[in-house]
Parts: sequence; C-alpha cells; structure tokens
Amino acid sequence: MFRPVMTVSAAVALLAAPFSSEAAAEDVPPPDKIVIDVVSVNGSGCPAGTANVTVSPDNTAFTVSYSNYVAQVGVGAKPTDFRKNCQLSLSVHVPQGFTYAVARADYRGFARLEKGATGLERANYYFQGMAQTAYVNHHFTGPLNDNWQTSDTTDIDALIYHPCGAKRYFNINTELRVDAGTSDTTKTTSLVAMDSTDGNISTLYHFAWKQCPRR
Repeated sequence: MFRPVMTVSAAVALLAAPFSSEAAAEDVPPPDKIVIDVVSVNGSGCPAGTANVTVSPDNTAFTVSYSNYVAQVGVGAKPTDFRKNCQLSLSVHVPQGFTYAVARADYRGFARLEKGATGLERANYYFQGMAQTAYVNHHFTGPLNDNWQTSDTTDIDALIYHPCGAKRYFNINTELRVDAGTSDTTKTTSLVAMDSTDGNISTLYHFAWKQCPRR
C-alpha cells in the first residue's frame, strides 16, 4: 500500500526486484524501449490538451505534465472549483519478459491558502480489473503561500505488479481540494495547484521492474 512521504524532490525512484533465480540484476530496467499510450484522460483538472505523458530515455520512469490543474475557493472561483480531479488510463507496452509496478510517485505544485483555509492532494493507483489501492492524502493548512512537494511510496513487499502476459491498463486517479474554513471568501482567494510557477508541472512515476518466469 502507498504511504505518504514529504519530499524535497519531484522525481519518482524506481526500485527493481528479481522475480526468479533467473531474473535480471536488481535496479536494471529493460534494455528495450517502453511505449506508453494514453487511453483516456478525464476530469475537471485535466481538460483536453492540458495533460501530457512522456517516458524517460532510460526506461525508469514516466512523466505526466499538467498545465491547468487548480482547485480554488473565494473571489473569482466558481462553486464547483473547490474540487478538481484527473483520471488517467495508460497502456504501458514493456519489453517481452518483463513486468512492472509503480514504486513511488512524486507531485509538486503551488498553494496559496488564507488563514483558516485548508487544502488536500490525494491519489490512488490500480491496474484495470484489479482492486484499487487506498487513497494517499496530503494536507495543507493556511496561511500558506509557497510551492509544495509530496511523495507516495510503496514498500517492496507490498508492490502490486502488472500480471505477466495480460493486457491491463494502468489507472491513476488524482484530486485537489480546497476548503475555505474560516477564511473570508468575499475578499480572498485560496487555491491549490498541481502546477509550477511557469505554468507547467511534471509529475514522475517510477517503475519497479522484475522478469516474468520463463515458460
């Protein structure tokens, strides 16, 4: 199960683990290219054209970039803006003989919360047809006017791997929320954004690799 960890880095570390006595050495990703296709992108936090997925050159991670993922309350905000979400469904094509799990996911963004207001960033992950993991929550408390970074990590013995030989999409659900609390929404605006100061944020998900058993 994922557990929350505050981090000072916006990168996700991939951990490799051997699957059998004939498995590849630890920490060695597959040598061939990984291809990730975006099957669907849905949610108020990732309108069409505002989320992009790329794979790292060394096959150890993939990156999701957002450009319009902001939850807010107060002046200028619509009643529904207090909550934003994004659901990504990805088809991960890995070299034959390998399978993967996601060992860590790091997020970063910006928060401007008035005194009395609070914010929330949460995420969960699962393979199509398999049970969803519990949401991992990260809380923010006003007053706050700064960048934020969070990280979700999984213990090696708790990693859930894609079934060898199966074709199942990998799903990522993320959510941002802002609660006005005791802040004055007639005069102020509080927000939490999965975004950076240049208007684009990269969230990295790193794989844990292992070889499938030979048949």
